[in-house]
Amino acid sequence: MLMGLGRAPAAAAPWGLTLSWTNNLLTIASPDLPGGKLEVLYLEAFCQTKAHDQDWRKTTLPHKTQLVSASKDGRHLKLLTRVQPDVEVSHEVRADREEVEFVFRLTNRGKERVDLDWLQPACIRVDRFTGLGQSNYIERSFIFTERGLTMMNQTRRTTEALYQGGQVYVPPEIPLEDANPRPISLDRPVNGLIGCVSADQRWLLATAWDRTHELFQGVYVCLHADPHVGGLAPAETKRVRGKLYFLKNDPKLLLKRYERDFGK
Repeated sequence: MLMGLGRAPAAAAPWGLTLSWTNNLLTIASPDLPGGKLEVLYLEAFCQTKAHDQDWRKTTLPHKTQLVSASKDGRHLKLLTRVQPDVEVSHEVRADREEVEFVFRLTNRGKERVDLDWLQPACIRVDRFTGLGQSNYIERSFIFTERGLTMMNQTRRTTEALYQGGQVYVPPEIPLEDANPRPISLDRPVNGLIGCVSADQRWLLATAWDRTHELFQGVYVCLHADPHVGGLAPAETKRVRGKLYFLKNDPKLLLKRYERDFGK
């Protein structure tokens, strides 16, 4: 049972997630999804090292995304992003019954190493799903700490940073100087999951990537799981993969799915 929240009666898994993308906005829709749809800013930012203490404009690399193809059934998108100076990112988004998968291939086409340390692929807007706003949606949002599933309003939050608002949760292996320039929590996540519970307490929404740079509770009633890249040498290609889960309110099931997809 989610900490601080009651369990609703068990429900069957939903069917029929569909995808659409236009003007950097990915929409995930289903009549079974609380609120009917999720809006995701996709893609948001490609970031360099030393991000925590510098102006965000100096951290981010300019990029532009185009849609390559979209399947007629609304389950599969192919996109291409060009990141300055010479990085090409091909990515695919696939919807299934209760999850969406993201697969990225990042290739440096130039002759110099590119300091592309991490990225913010998906700013997931959860206001419809949680039924809450900016002031209180952390009460239904969670990460996993050494204490287990931990609601964000029960984490050790801080307020001092170059930019105010939100909260960043940084894995132990990531230098704090390379994290988002928002306040950094004293709690470190023990896995790559970040998520929330629906307004009716029947569903969990969670996301994770195979290389976690940070988890971020943002300033637009949004949640982020941001993957680590670690830079790109000339002609180097790296692959990163992520999942967005839409499951019944069962944290054990969520952990089982996460460990199946990404290991312990």
